[in-house]
Amino acid sequence: MLLKENIPVGYIIGKIRKELLAVTLYAAVVAAVHEYVGWARVELPLAVPMIMGTIISMLLAFRSNQAYDRWWEARTVWGSIVNDSRTLARQVNTLSKEVYQGDEFFFFKQRFIKRQIAWCCSLSRSLRQQPAAEGLERYLVKRDLEHIGQFTNVPMALLELHGHDLQQALDNGWINTFQQVEVDRTLTRLCDAMGRCERIKNTVFPATYSLYIHFSLVFFFTLLPFSLIDVFGTLLFIPAMVAIATAFFLVEKMAIHLQDPFESKPTDTPMTAICATIERDLRQVINESYPTELVPQKKKHFYIL
Repeated sequence: MLLKENIPVGYIIGKIRKELLAVTLYAAVVAAVHEYVGWARVELPLAVPMIMGTIISMLLAFRSNQAYDRWWEARTVWGSIVNDSRTLARQVNTLSKEVYQGDEFFFFKQRFIKRQIAWCCSLSRSLRQQPAAEGLERYLVKRDLEHIGQFTNVPMALLELHGHDLQQALDNGWINTFQQVEVDRTLTRLCDAMGRCERIKNTVFPATYSLYIHFSLVFFFTLLPFSLIDVFGTLLFIPAMVAIATAFFLVEKMAIHLQDPFESKPTDTPMTAICATIERDLRQVINESYPTELVPQKKKHFYIL
Protein backbone atom coordinates (compact mmCIF):
# COMPACT_ATOMS: atom_id res chain seq x y z
CA MET A 1 0.00 0.00 0.00
CA LEU A 2 1.09 3.58 -0.67
CA LEU A 3 0.59 6.17 2.02
CA LYS A 4 1.08 9.88 1.49
CA GLU A 5 -0.08 13.09 3.15
CA ASN A 6 -0.54 15.04 -0.09
CA ILE A 7 -1.64 13.00 -3.10
CA PRO A 8 -0.26 14.42 -6.38
CA VAL A 9 -2.81 15.91 -8.75
CA GLY A 10 -1.24 13.99 -11.61
CA TYR A 11 -1.90 10.72 -9.81
CA ILE A 12 -5.57 11.61 -9.29
CA ILE A 13 -6.17 12.78 -12.85
CA GLY A 14 -4.26 9.77 -14.17
CA LYS A 15 -6.96 7.48 -12.83
CA ILE A 16 -9.57 9.05 -15.14
CA ARG A 17 -7.37 10.19 -18.03
CA LYS A 18 -9.09 7.91 -20.56
CA GLU A 19 -12.55 9.17 -19.64
CA LEU A 20 -11.41 12.81 -19.72
CA LEU A 21 -9.72 12.32 -23.08
CA ALA A 22 -12.90 10.83 -24.53
CA VAL A 23 -15.03 13.70 -23.16
CA THR A 24 -12.58 16.30 -24.48
CA LEU A 25 -12.52 14.80 -27.98
CA TYR A 26 -16.29 14.47 -28.08
CA ALA A 27 -16.77 18.06 -26.90
CA ALA A 28 -14.28 19.28 -29.52
CA VAL A 29 -16.13 17.42 -32.27
CA VAL A 30 -19.47 18.89 -31.18
CA ALA A 31 -17.94 22.37 -31.03
CA ALA A 32 -16.45 21.99 -34.53
CA VAL A 33 -19.71 20.72 -36.01
CA HIS A 34 -21.65 23.48 -34.29
CA GLU A 35 -19.25 26.14 -35.54
CA TYR A 36 -18.60 25.05 -39.11
CA VAL A 37 -21.52 22.83 -40.12
CA GLY A 38 -24.18 24.95 -38.53
CA TRP A 39 -26.06 22.77 -36.07
CA ALA A 40 -27.23 25.84 -34.24
CA ARG A 41 -30.76 24.51 -33.96
CA VAL A 42 -29.65 21.26 -32.27
CA GLU A 43 -29.97 22.15 -28.61
CA LEU A 44 -31.56 20.83 -25.44
CA PRO A 45 -33.05 22.72 -22.51
CA LEU A 46 -30.57 22.91 -19.66
CA ALA A 47 -33.16 21.37 -17.34
CA VAL A 48 -32.88 17.99 -19.10
CA PRO A 49 -29.21 17.26 -18.24
CA MET A 50 -29.71 18.91 -14.84
CA ILE A 51 -32.38 16.35 -13.94
CA MET A 52 -30.20 13.52 -15.21
CA GLY A 53 -27.19 14.89 -13.33
CA THR A 54 -29.19 15.05 -10.10
CA ILE A 55 -30.29 11.43 -10.44
CA ILE A 56 -26.77 10.26 -11.28
CA SER A 57 -25.38 12.23 -8.32
CA MET A 58 -27.76 10.42 -5.97
CA LEU A 59 -26.76 7.05 -7.41
CA LEU A 60 -23.07 7.88 -7.11
CA ALA A 61 -23.54 9.07 -3.52
CA PHE A 62 -25.31 5.82 -2.61
CA ARG A 63 -22.62 3.75 -4.25
CA SER A 64 -19.83 5.71 -2.57
CA ASN A 65 -21.47 5.18 0.82
CA GLN A 66 -21.76 1.45 0.24
CA ALA A 67 -18.14 1.24 -0.92
CA TYR A 68 -16.93 3.23 2.09
CA ASP A 69 -18.90 0.95 4.42
CA ARG A 70 -17.02 -2.03 3.00
CA TRP A 71 -13.68 -0.24 3.40
CA TRP A 72 -14.48 0.89 6.95
CA GLU A 73 -15.63 -2.59 7.99
CA ALA A 74 -12.35 -4.00 6.71
CA ARG A 75 -10.38 -1.43 8.70
CA THR A 76 -12.49 -2.10 11.80
CA VAL A 77 -11.86 -5.84 11.53
CA TRP A 78 -8.12 -5.30 11.34
CA GLY A 79 -8.34 -2.98 14.32
CA SER A 80 -9.90 -5.83 16.28
CA ILE A 81 -7.13 -8.16 15.04
CA VAL A 82 -4.54 -5.77 16.51
CA ASN A 83 -6.33 -5.71 19.87
CA ASP A 84 -6.90 -9.46 20.03
CA SER A 85 -3.31 -10.21 19.00
CA ARG A 86 -2.03 -8.05 21.84
CA THR A 87 -4.52 -9.67 24.20
CA LEU A 88 -3.43 -13.15 23.15
CA ALA A 89 0.24 -12.32 23.69
CA ARG A 90 -0.50 -10.90 27.13
CA GLN A 91 -2.57 -13.92 28.10
CA VAL A 92 0.06 -16.41 26.99
CA ASN A 93 2.84 -14.45 28.64
CA THR A 94 1.14 -13.82 32.00
CA LEU A 95 -1.75 -16.25 32.50
CA SER A 96 0.42 -19.09 33.77
CA LYS A 97 1.34 -20.62 37.08
CA GLU A 98 4.18 -18.73 38.68
CA VAL A 99 5.66 -21.94 40.09
CA TYR A 100 6.54 -23.12 36.60
CA GLN A 101 9.20 -21.05 34.89
CA GLY A 102 11.23 -23.74 33.13
CA ASP A 103 12.86 -23.59 29.73
CA GLU A 104 10.09 -25.66 28.18
CA PHE A 105 7.45 -23.11 29.10
CA PHE A 106 9.71 -20.26 27.94
CA PHE A 107 10.05 -21.80 24.48
CA PHE A 108 6.32 -22.50 24.46
CA LYS A 109 5.57 -18.77 24.91
CA GLN A 110 8.10 -17.81 22.27
CA ARG A 111 6.65 -20.28 19.77
CA PHE A 112 3.04 -19.30 20.49
CA ILE A 113 3.51 -15.54 20.21
CA LYS A 114 5.66 -15.75 17.08
CA ARG A 115 3.03 -17.98 15.53
CA GLN A 116 0.46 -15.23 16.13
CA ILE A 117 2.70 -12.82 14.20
CA ALA A 118 2.83 -15.40 11.40
CA TRP A 119 -0.96 -15.69 11.47
CA CYS A 120 -1.40 -11.94 10.89
CA CYS A 121 1.11 -11.91 8.05
CA SER A 122 -0.37 -14.99 6.38
CA LEU A 123 -3.90 -13.58 6.61
CA SER A 124 -2.87 -10.31 4.97
CA ARG A 125 -1.08 -12.14 2.16
CA SER A 126 -3.97 -14.55 1.55
CA LEU A 127 -6.44 -11.65 1.33
CA ARG A 128 -4.24 -10.13 -1.37
CA GLN A 129 -4.11 -13.50 -3.16
CA GLN A 130 -0.40 -13.87 -2.51
CA PRO A 131 1.36 -17.04 -1.26
CA ALA A 132 0.21 -17.13 2.37
CA ALA A 133 3.12 -19.23 3.64
CA GLU A 134 5.84 -17.07 2.09
CA GLY A 135 8.20 -15.54 4.65
CA LEU A 136 6.76 -17.44 7.62
CA GLU A 137 10.00 -19.30 8.25
CA ARG A 138 11.11 -16.26 10.27
CA TYR A 139 8.41 -16.98 12.85
CA LEU A 140 7.63 -20.70 12.79
CA VAL A 141 9.54 -23.76 13.90
CA LYS A 142 10.12 -26.59 11.44
CA ARG A 143 7.27 -28.68 12.81
CA ASP A 144 4.76 -25.87 12.30
CA LEU A 145 6.00 -25.21 8.76
CA GLU A 146 5.49 -28.86 7.86
CA HIS A 147 2.00 -28.79 9.36
CA ILE A 148 0.74 -25.74 7.46
CA GLY A 149 2.09 -27.21 4.22
CA GLN A 150 -0.81 -29.67 4.32
CA PHE A 151 -3.46 -26.92 4.37
CA THR A 152 -4.87 -24.67 1.69
CA ASN A 153 -6.00 -22.13 4.29
CA VAL A 154 -2.74 -21.28 6.09
CA PRO A 155 -4.26 -18.88 8.69
CA MET A 156 -6.75 -21.58 9.69
CA ALA A 157 -3.91 -24.09 10.09
CA LEU A 158 -2.06 -21.68 12.38
CA LEU A 159 -5.14 -21.23 14.54
CA GLU A 160 -5.39 -25.00 14.81
CA LEU A 161 -1.79 -25.12 16.05
CA HIS A 162 -2.71 -22.45 18.59
CA GLY A 163 -5.48 -24.75 19.83
CA HIS A 164 -3.19 -27.78 20.11
CA ASP A 165 -0.59 -25.81 22.07
CA LEU A 166 -3.28 -24.42 24.34
CA GLN A 167 -4.43 -27.95 25.15
CA GLN A 168 -0.81 -28.96 25.76
CA ALA A 169 -0.39 -26.08 28.20
CA LEU A 170 -3.48 -27.24 30.08
CA ASP A 171 -2.32 -30.87 30.16
CA ASN A 172 1.13 -29.82 31.44
CA GLY A 173 -0.40 -27.72 34.19
CA TRP A 174 0.97 -24.43 32.91
CA ILE A 175 -2.51 -22.89 32.88
CA ASN A 176 -5.77 -23.82 34.57
CA THR A 177 -9.14 -24.51 32.97
CA PHE A 178 -10.46 -20.97 33.38
CA GLN A 179 -7.37 -19.51 31.71
CA GLN A 180 -7.69 -22.03 28.89
CA VAL A 181 -11.27 -20.92 28.30
CA GLU A 182 -10.29 -17.23 28.18
CA VAL A 183 -7.47 -17.79 25.71
CA ASP A 184 -9.75 -19.96 23.57
CA ARG A 185 -12.26 -17.09 23.46
CA THR A 186 -9.53 -14.85 22.08
CA LEU A 187 -8.76 -17.44 19.41
CA THR A 188 -12.47 -17.59 18.55
CA ARG A 189 -12.54 -13.81 18.05
CA LEU A 190 -9.52 -14.04 15.75
CA CYS A 191 -11.23 -16.77 13.75
CA ASP A 192 -14.35 -14.61 13.51
CA ALA A 193 -12.26 -11.66 12.26
CA MET A 194 -10.68 -13.88 9.62
CA GLY A 195 -14.12 -14.98 8.43
CA ARG A 196 -15.33 -11.39 8.20
CA CYS A 197 -12.31 -10.45 6.08
CA GLU A 198 -12.92 -13.40 3.79
CA ARG A 199 -16.58 -12.42 3.46
CA ILE A 200 -15.63 -8.90 2.34
CA LYS A 201 -13.01 -10.30 -0.03
CA ASN A 202 -15.27 -12.93 -1.61
CA THR A 203 -18.47 -10.88 -1.81
CA VAL A 204 -18.22 -9.08 -5.13
CA PHE A 205 -19.83 -5.66 -5.44
CA PRO A 206 -22.74 -5.99 -7.94
CA ALA A 207 -21.21 -5.51 -11.38
CA THR A 208 -24.53 -4.58 -13.00
CA TYR A 209 -24.94 -1.67 -10.59
CA SER A 210 -21.55 -0.27 -11.58
CA LEU A 211 -22.29 -0.86 -15.27
CA TYR A 212 -25.64 0.93 -15.16
CA ILE A 213 -24.14 3.98 -13.45
CA HIS A 214 -21.31 4.14 -15.97
CA PHE A 215 -23.73 3.90 -18.91
CA SER A 216 -25.82 6.64 -17.32
CA LEU A 217 -22.72 8.83 -17.11
CA VAL A 218 -21.89 8.19 -20.76
CA PHE A 219 -25.45 9.07 -21.83
CA PHE A 220 -25.38 12.16 -19.61
CA PHE A 221 -22.18 13.49 -21.17
CA THR A 222 -23.47 12.64 -24.63
CA LEU A 223 -26.40 15.04 -24.18
CA LEU A 224 -24.72 17.68 -22.04
CA PRO A 225 -22.83 19.53 -24.86
CA PHE A 226 -26.10 20.41 -26.61
CA SER A 227 -27.19 22.29 -23.50
CA LEU A 228 -23.91 23.92 -22.50
CA ILE A 229 -22.72 25.14 -25.88
CA ASP A 230 -25.25 27.98 -26.01
CA VAL A 231 -24.61 28.89 -22.37
CA PHE A 232 -20.79 29.05 -22.44
CA GLY A 233 -20.09 29.52 -26.14
CA THR A 234 -18.13 27.38 -28.56
CA LEU A 235 -14.75 27.73 -26.82
CA LEU A 236 -15.61 27.92 -23.13
CA PHE A 237 -18.00 24.99 -23.06
CA ILE A 238 -15.15 22.48 -23.62
CA PRO A 239 -13.38 23.38 -20.32
CA ALA A 240 -16.78 23.38 -18.62
CA MET A 241 -17.47 19.88 -19.93
CA VAL A 242 -14.08 18.64 -18.73
CA ALA A 243 -14.57 20.18 -15.27
CA ILE A 244 -17.99 18.59 -14.82
CA ALA A 245 -16.75 15.24 -16.14
CA THR A 246 -13.78 15.33 -13.76
CA ALA A 247 -16.06 15.69 -10.74
CA PHE A 248 -18.38 12.86 -11.75
CA PHE A 249 -15.69 10.41 -12.88
CA LEU A 250 -13.56 11.01 -9.77
CA VAL A 251 -16.47 10.11 -7.51
CA GLU A 252 -17.13 6.99 -9.58
CA LYS A 253 -13.46 5.97 -9.49
CA MET A 254 -13.25 6.58 -5.75
CA ALA A 255 -16.15 4.21 -5.15
CA ILE A 256 -14.54 1.57 -7.38
CA HIS A 257 -11.31 1.71 -5.39
CA LEU A 258 -12.94 1.69 -1.96
CA GLN A 259 -15.25 -1.23 -2.68
CA ASP A 260 -12.32 -3.69 -2.69
CA PRO A 261 -10.17 -2.98 0.41
CA PHE A 262 -7.81 -5.97 -0.04
CA GLU A 263 -6.40 -5.41 -3.54
CA SER A 264 -3.00 -3.73 -2.90
CA LYS A 265 -4.21 -0.32 -4.03
CA PRO A 266 -3.39 3.09 -2.51
CA THR A 267 -6.87 3.05 -0.94
CA ASP A 268 -6.31 -0.44 0.42
CA THR A 269 -6.53 -1.35 4.11
CA PRO A 270 -2.90 -0.93 5.31
CA MET A 271 -2.49 -4.55 6.36
CA THR A 272 1.29 -4.59 5.89
CA ALA A 273 1.72 -1.62 8.20
CA ILE A 274 -0.73 -3.12 10.71
CA CYS A 275 1.16 -6.43 10.69
CA ALA A 276 4.41 -4.55 11.27
CA THR A 277 2.85 -2.86 14.31
CA ILE A 278 1.61 -6.19 15.65
CA GLU A 279 5.04 -7.77 15.18
CA ARG A 280 6.77 -4.90 16.95
CA ASP A 281 4.46 -5.08 19.96
CA LEU A 282 4.43 -8.87 20.25
CA ARG A 283 8.20 -9.13 19.98
CA GLN A 284 8.52 -6.69 22.86
CA VAL A 285 6.31 -8.96 24.94
CA ILE A 286 8.87 -11.75 24.60
CA ASN A 287 11.80 -9.30 24.90
CA GLU A 288 12.93 -9.51 21.28
CA SER A 289 14.03 -6.55 19.21
CA TYR A 290 12.09 -5.56 16.09
CA PRO A 291 14.12 -6.27 12.89
CA THR A 292 15.31 -2.98 11.44
CA GLU A 293 14.95 -4.24 7.88
CA LEU A 294 11.18 -4.44 8.41
CA VAL A 295 10.83 -0.78 9.31
CA PRO A 296 9.01 1.07 6.45
CA GLN A 297 11.50 3.11 4.46
CA LYS A 298 10.69 6.60 3.19
CA LYS A 299 11.30 6.98 -0.52
CA LYS A 300 10.67 10.34 -2.11
CA HIS A 301 7.14 11.30 -1.11
CA PHE A 302 5.75 7.85 -0.54
CA TYR A 303 6.03 5.27 2.19
CA ILE A 304 6.41 1.87 0.56
CA LEU A 305 4.88 -0.70 2.87
